[in-house]
Amino acid sequence: MNEPRRLFVKSFGCQMNVYDSQRMADTLAPHGYVETSAADDADLVILNTCHIREKAAEKVYSELGRVRRLKQAAAADGRRLTIAVAGCVAQAEGEEILRRAPAVDLVFGPQSYHRLPELLARAARDGKAIDTEFPLDDKFDHLAPPSAQAVRGRGVSAFVTVQEGCDKFCTFCVVPYTRGAEVSRPVVKILAEIERLGDAGVREVTLIGQNVNAYHGVGPNGRTNSLAQLLERAAAIAGIERLRYTTSHPRDMGDDLIAAHRELPKLMPQLHLPVQSGSDRMLAAMNRRHTSADYLDIVDRLRAARPDLALTSDFIVGFPGETEQDFAATLALVEQVGFSGAFSFKYSPRPGTPGAAMTDQVDDAVKSERLHRLQAVIDAGQRAFNRRCLGRTFDVLFEKPGRYDGQLVGRSPYLQPVQVSAPPSLLGDIAAVAITEVASNSLFGTLTQASARQPALAAAGA
Repeated sequence: MNEPRRLFVKSFGCQMNVYDSQRMADTLAPHGYVETSAADDADLVILNTCHIREKAAEKVYSELGRVRRLKQAAAADGRRLTIAVAGCVAQAEGEEILRRAPAVDLVFGPQSYHRLPELLARAARDGKAIDTEFPLDDKFDHLAPPSAQAVRGRGVSAFVTVQEGCDKFCTFCVVPYTRGAEVSRPVVKILAEIERLGDAGVREVTLIGQNVNAYHGVGPNGRTNSLAQLLERAAAIAGIERLRYTTSHPRDMGDDLIAAHRELPKLMPQLHLPVQSGSDRMLAAMNRRHTSADYLDIVDRLRAARPDLALTSDFIVGFPGETEQDFAATLALVEQVGFSGAFSFKYSPRPGTPGAAMTDQVDDAVKSERLHRLQAVIDAGQRAFNRRCLGRTFDVLFEKPGRYDGQLVGRSPYLQPVQVSAPPSLLGDIAAVAITEVASNSLFGTLTQASARQPALAAAGA
C-alpha cells in the first residue's frame, strides 16, 4: 500500500479562501493526500492567495522564498516537494509567478481547483502547469464532499460558499477580474452540504460570497431564491443552531433580508456591512452606487428589525482625491453608526482597476495619518461595545480548549471570543454564560443555569 502524501495548505485573505482551501484538501483526499499542519514535512504545499491589497500579494512572494528553501532541503533528502500557488494572485498574475518564483510547479485560479488532481499530474509530467481560465463547468459539481472525519477536525463552525464573483465593479477592487461575474449555487446543493455538516457535528454555518446578499440561486421548484429564502431553509436543518452570512453590499440589502433578521432566531445579531467611506464624493468615485444617507437608512431599518444587532464594516482611507473634508465625513459616519468593530485599510492601487489609473493619488504619509485617526475611533467604539456586554448573559458556542486547564473558549452571538471555566464535555455545545470581565480582545464569564436568558445586547447606542 502506498504511503499517504502530506498536504499543507496556507490561506491568505478572506473567509472564502479558507473554504476553498478546505475543499482543495477534500478534493485531494481520495487521491492519497492527508493534511499536515507543518510545511516542513509536506509533499505538496499550496499557497491559496489573496489579491485585494498590495501587501497581501507581496506576502505570497515572501512566503514562496521560504517554501523554496524547504523544496531545496527536501531534494537534498531525496524527496520531491511540489509547490502550487492558487487563488486570486494566481488568477491575476499567472505567468508572472512562474517567472518570479521558478520553484513553483503549479499555478491555478480559484475557478480551477476542482481539476487539482489533473493539474498536479500535468505538472509532474511537464515540469510546470498553469490554469487560470474561467471554465464553463461548475466546479462545485466536481468536488468530493468532505468526510465526516475531516469536518469534525475543522471544528463546530463552518463556512459554506453560496455565491462567487461580483458585478459591482467598485473602482478599487480586483474581485470581478479574479473571481469573475456573480454566480449562485443551486439551493438543493447548498442545503445538502449544510446537512452533511450538521450530521458531522457542525453547529454554526456562515454563508459566504464575494457579494453574498446578491444570492439568487435556483430552488427545488425552479424558481430563484433570495438569500433570505435560503437562510430560512437552512434554519430548518437539524443540528444547525446558528447562521451568519458575509460579505454584503449595501445595494443588495433587500426588504426580505432585513426582515429575516427579525424573523429567524438562528440568524445571529451581528452583520458585516462594508461602507468604505462616509463621503458621498468618495463613494461616487469608488462606484459604490449608494450614498452615506442610503447606508444610514439601511442601518436604521436593520436595527428596527433587530434592536440588538451589532454592525461591523470596512473602510478605505486615502482613495484618490480624498480630502480632509471627505475623511471627516467618514469619521462622522463611524461615530453616528456606532460600529462594534471595523477593518480599515490604506488605499492600495491594484493593477488593472480604474482606481490605479486615477491621477490624484493621496500621499502615503497622509494615508497613514488618516488611518491612525480612523482606527483610534473604531477601537474606541469596539471597547465601548465590549464594556456594554459586562453583566449580560449570552449563549456561547464552545469551540476549543482554552490556554489553561479547565478552560474553554467559545464565541458570543457577536463573534467575540469568550473564555470560561467549563468541562470539556461542553465542546460543541451552546450554554448560557454571564459576562463577568471584559478584556481588549475577549470576554470572560461563568456558566449560568438560568433558564430565562437575557436578550443579547441592546442597540449600539444603548
